[in-house]
Amino acid sequence: MKIIQEKWAEIHQQPVISFTMINDNGMEVTCINYGCIITKIVTPDKNGNYENVVLGFEHFPPYITNTPYFGAVIGRVAGRIQNACFELDGKTYTLCKNENNNHLHGGVKGLHRVLWNAVAVENEGEVGVRFSYTSPDGEEGYPGTVQVQVTYMLNNQNELVISYNARSDKSTLLNLTNHTYFNLSGNIKRDILDHELKIKSDQFLELNEELIPTGIFLDVTDTPFDLRKGKKLKDGIMANHPQIEVVGQGYDHPFLLNAHHDEEIVLWDPGSGRTLTVETDEVGVVVYTGNQLQEGMDIYGVPSRKYLGICLEVQGLPDAIHHPHFPSWILRPEEIYSSVTKYRFGVK
Repeated sequence: MKIIQEKWAEIHQQPVISFTMINDNGMEVTCINYGCIITKIVTPDKNGNYENVVLGFEHFPPYITNTPYFGAVIGRVAGRIQNACFELDGKTYTLCKNENNNHLHGGVKGLHRVLWNAVAVENEGEVGVRFSYTSPDGEEGYPGTVQVQVTYMLNNQNELVISYNARSDKSTLLNLTNHTYFNLSGNIKRDILDHELKIKSDQFLELNEELIPTGIFLDVTDTPFDLRKGKKLKDGIMANHPQIEVVGQGYDHPFLLNAHHDEEIVLWDPGSGRTLTVETDEVGVVVYTGNQLQEGMDIYGVPSRKYLGICLEVQGLPDAIHHPHFPSWILRPEEIYSSVTKYRFGVK
């Protein structure tokens, strides 16, 4: 196993460093210290062809705006916060409104648009990168100075393990995720409509017209959201269902997971034979099928379009601060935020 480290670009007179982890099977994961962005994941198909299975950009400049959040760590709070404000311990905090009237994915800057400290890590049987960043009190409107550490580790089981750890000196909100878009066809040969997705989930969250949870958990039974036995994505995306239509004809919904670290999310592309199994200790996953990907961006030589990638954003439930019956995002000074998600790549 090895890790290759090189200067890729520069921003604010600081180097943007690229790290490529390579395991003994030839699988590669490349990431950068700007936003902890995963730029490439190279895995074999059923015929042994190694190809990239994520969306990203060939060069650094598009990542500076990166409106689709390709590959980035999202925080301090992933998802939307209604009306871009919240109350915590009797005090009201106002955040920036960066999506209509709401706050999305940590704000204009967020954790996805900062340079992180990064060091290569080499252990027996695994290599990786440990990122760290201190988000100052008041950044993007959030209280507390938060020390965040994100670690990416690649092992010889073709698993990418992402670990999140954080502490705050004041009570604050924290809900982190990774926003990688997967396309298992390899080198973006096809869109994701023929991918099959299986999720161990009996309930999903109803969304309103602004894509904010209403607070109602809906039963997946007899709906396009019943993925318990697996479903071809296009069968759900093309369905005539109000919740499919409200997000632009597709999925952009939080699912409540029934199981953890037990093959609870499985994505499969029959054409390439590639599989992705996601296991996590997070309570939910937001499934986003790229319904709002703008056309015309150059993604490794392929023009962007709807349904070119799927995000599996494992995280706490969106807008939880406004829904007391959702699992809490609140991080107290005496607590440690900790979360682990494993992405295992295979073929069948």
